[in-house]
Amino acid sequence: MTLDGLPHHGGGAEELARLLARALLAGRWQPGDAFPRELDLCAHFAVSRNQVRNALASLTATGLIERTAGRGTVVRAVVDWHLLDPLMSEWMVGLADPDPQLVREIFAFRYSAEPVVARLATEAAEAADLERLEAAFQGMTRTAGEPEARGLHAEYDVAFHDAIYLASHNLVWRQMGHLLRPSIIALIQSSQAHVHQEHESLDDSLARHGRVLEAIRRRDPAAAEHAAREVLRRTAIDLGIVDAPAESTH
Repeated sequence: MTLDGLPHHGGGAEELARLLARALLAGRWQPGDAFPRELDLCAHFAVSRNQVRNALASLTATGLIERTAGRGTVVRAVVDWHLLDPLMSEWMVGLADPDPQLVREIFAFRYSAEPVVARLATEAAEAADLERLEAAFQGMTRTAGEPEARGLHAEYDVAFHDAIYLASHNLVWRQMGHLLRPSIIALIQSSQAHVHQEHESLDDSLARHGRVLEAIRRRDPAAAEHAAREVLRRTAIDLGIVDAPAESTH
């Protein structure tokens, strides 16, 4: 794919890297595709070759592209992307339409991790953690029925999941939650966009989140793990990763 249609670049190498990375994360180029040559990037963005090389070095370091002498630059497979690199997290902030394979990979990790983190939260949560969870859930509830407040609802939803990671009081999980935040935002936005397009309500999602909150409040590890998995099962349906269960005719 050509460079046509990419936003205007007016910054330095860091901003150029961000622009190109976000295009890659959105699937503009697919794994195995040839990436534009240095000279083409210089001409399109009217920047120096040194600036282009510095930008490409950042993309290489985060696993997005591979540069080989004689072969040129190619896009690497999604499984080779360094999603927990702080640079990658920064690039994903506000990404409206991430690559579908990237969405599936992030979801698969969350489906494995978050039920475990919810279980830990039942054992380690302190009063301040429960207050944080309650505040986020109340915010979700207030904004669920307001189409004009979809962005704010997503922020409360992200805050709810942030609070679960924090409530684990595990250093690694807390930092993982911070690094994954942009990824979680991207999934929540994609999921809510589906709900909006299908004119569905957020009642089911709210009920599932409420059960997570209640299980953590009751200090019930098994219930929290199950409830967290059910929240993500709903997300998988909204994202089209799995089919919705058939409605009973009885």
